[in-house]
Amino acid sequence: MKNPQFWQVSEVQITYRNHLKGAELPQISSSIDAENIFRQNWSDDIEMLEEFVVLFLNKANRVKGLFRASRGGTCGTVVDAKIVFAAALKAMAAGIIVAHNHPSGSLIPSQADISLTKKLRAAGEALEMPVLDHIILAPYTGYYSFGDEGML
Repeated sequence: MKNPQFWQVSEVQITYRNHLKGAELPQISSSIDAENIFRQNWSDDIEMLEEFVVLFLNKANRVKGLFRASRGGTCGTVVDAKIVFAAALKAMAAGIIVAHNHPSGSLIPSQADISLTKKLRAAGEALEMPVLDHIILAPYTGYYSFGDEGML
């Protein structure tokens, strides 16, 4: 009788560390609240590079965490839905709000922005983790909310 072959495999760990109590977490009740949290935590490159950032929320719409999903060039960034939702699952998020900036200052969503929003929304529905809003930030002031504009 031959010895069974031993296979080595990598271990996968899932971790999320929260250092705040539930009542200390900021709560989102409108797109203005989300915009403020995104702006307070955005990089200094808001007028230079396009970035895509995600807020993970609990059932009470309190922010469990922020995830910088992508950083690109002056007029675009690549967003991988698998990475966005892998991180959201790791945080056990009940819902997410996504945002990206337009360094040009334009608040008009591109066709790529609209397509990405639909793709993320469909993935969120499949995972019972809704995309509650997609916000486009202009440098310094102004934003566009897909939720407020009925685009979700």
